Amino acid sequence: MLRFVIACLLVLAPATASAAAILVFGDSLSAGYGLSPDRGWVSLLERRLRVEKLDYKVVNASISGETTLGGANRIEAALKTYRPAIVILALGANDGLRGGDLDAMRANLEAIVDASRRAKARTMLIGMRLPPNYGTPYSEKFQRLYGEIARRKKLPLVPFLLEGFAEKRELFQADGIHPTAEAQPLMLDTVWKELLPLLRKKGGDKRG
Repeated sequence: MLRFVIACLLVLAPATASAAAILVFGDSLSAGYGLSPDRGWVSLLERRLRVEKLDYKVVNASISGETTLGGANRIEAALKTYRPAIVILALGANDGLRGGDLDAMRANLEAIVDASRRAKARTMLIGMRLPPNYGTPYSEKFQRLYGEIARRKKLPLVPFLLEGFAEKRELFQADGIHPTAEAQPLMLDTVWKELLPLLRKKGGDKRG
């Protein structure tokens, strides 16, 4: 998959000077691959925060083609630059699609969580699932991995970013992998259910 940085390392939301940052740290599904910059679920999140009058700014540090190893290598710099209160961690899909070692994937995700925790950021983990052609044992282990990490690290978990529409071909682009603009509000709704409690903890306990 072509690796490109969408114009997403910019702060998306106009907010007060004291606004806490939400760092979205994912791959093409969060970078809005194939969409105009304002149509992805992360951009929709920025708008919802404004509507709900929640004083957060959004930084999208998602990169198309990113793996958990790439994320682990760049998380420290992102944390230092943006000093987020919340990290939304949405990596692993590319590891799975490439048949990557799942123990290494687990270690990378946990390293990102640990780095975020040291930086006093609360972390939410977003899971993925693989198509059935990757074989049942591998696919099941991949899917379980997210829940295991969430339990071990005591993290809020979105089990599946594409929940509710993964089998609806009309909601995917021609490549069959990346959701269309019409699917982005569904993705946001799935994320929002777990994110909202973290948003309301602003200024409180920052563990997680």
